[in-house]
Amino acid sequence: PSPGTLCRTKPTDLVFIIDSSRSVRPHEFEKIKVFVSRVIEVLDVGPNATRVGVVNYASAVRSEVSLQSPQGKAALLQAVRRIQPLSTGTMTGLAIQFAVSRAFSAAEGGRGSAPGFKKVAIVVTDGRPQDGVQDVSARARAAGIEIFAIGVGRVDMGTLRQMASEPLDEHVDYVESYSVIEKLTHKFQEAFCVVSDLCATGDHDCEQVCVSTPGAYRCACRDGFSLNSDGRTCTACNGGLGSALDLVFLIDGSKSVRPENFELVKKFINQIVDSLEVSDKQAQVGLVQYSSSVRQEFPLGQFKNKKDIKAAVKKMSYMEKGTMTGQALKYLVDSSFSAINGARPGVPKVGIVFTDGRSQDYISDAAKKAKDAGFRMFAVGVGNAVEDELREIASEPVAEHYFYTADFRTISKIGKKLQMKICVEEDPCECKAIVKFQTKVEDLINSLQQ
Repeated sequence: PSPGTLCRTKPTDLVFIIDSSRSVRPHEFEKIKVFVSRVIEVLDVGPNATRVGVVNYASAVRSEVSLQSPQGKAALLQAVRRIQPLSTGTMTGLAIQFAVSRAFSAAEGGRGSAPGFKKVAIVVTDGRPQDGVQDVSARARAAGIEIFAIGVGRVDMGTLRQMASEPLDEHVDYVESYSVIEKLTHKFQEAFCVVSDLCATGDHDCEQVCVSTPGAYRCACRDGFSLNSDGRTCTACNGGLGSALDLVFLIDGSKSVRPENFELVKKFINQIVDSLEVSDKQAQVGLVQYSSSVRQEFPLGQFKNKKDIKAAVKKMSYMEKGTMTGQALKYLVDSSFSAINGARPGVPKVGIVFTDGRSQDYISDAAKKAKDAGFRMFAVGVGNAVEDELREIASEPVAEHYFYTADFRTISKIGKKLQMKICVEEDPCECKAIVKFQTKVEDLINSLQQ
């Protein structure tokens, strides 16, 4: 949809104050007119909506369009096209004074005192004013006029800052030449769009839930439904069971991990287990520890609920020998995800490999085999883990499937990110439960930080 249909502008009295002094060449002045027209095109113009005025200045000041001129879009655009440059000096202060005393006055159609109306001036200039702008701009701002200052080319930045409203970084813009002034169009289109709640105004075509964003919206679905690819309609999730998932953790128990860190790794595993819906129809979890040898702590589906899985994780004892990651990956492919060990056919398989150092054996073949088998592999490295190994283990896109942190204490942060990612993206229905859990956690954290 064109920006116009998505933008409800707050009722505003908007006056453009444009510099047409000698230094502005005729073809450059045309560019200013295009910029003004583009901004007008997206506004809700009309006698009770946004009214537009245009003040043209050089050594003298001329009102080209007043706030009480006919406020149809076509009429305004035509009036802007007709404006001719004055081609004399640069009396910017005088032009701002004229805006305050005349252009925004009630006699000229200004609605200044009415509640809910904004007064906005956009000044476009390319020079140094031959008069003062500081005091007159301060008076204009005190009268409730919000001033945007746009400088072009060899403009004096100091005067722009004296004119503009606070915060300056939102109200002062600079472009190197008139030929690129149009790139500011978008900024002003956004600035005038009311953080309009298009959902509330009914300007949307969402089947179930409309989520408002400034000047735009997106559709969402109620619990138990997923959004279709058209971004608009919803389909019921079958049975709403949440995610069916076979998840196996492959945990490095080599001696470099150290006992207190091994406890943190268990917490990390349980943090992820917490975010799953565990049952024989939904997520199953298996756990394998490896060091110089490989040990299955428990296979997929042995424990039917979170409580039992977490208890088994806590009980896991620590092997404290070498680091045979390749052998462990081979075990994952050949045994963990086999039907004998509880894996369910047709259910997505996810492996989370955790290591803190370089493997003492060769990992490439087994890593490739895991990915070729369609397993979704995440690699989590801590401390001395080798990034190339992590990348080799991780599924595509690699950046989303491998994580590294220098310190065991920060692995819970990785756990958070993983909760979101484990979710099987092909079917949004399956992700709902995890995403819901995730937002709950984030809300809690945010409320604590307030």
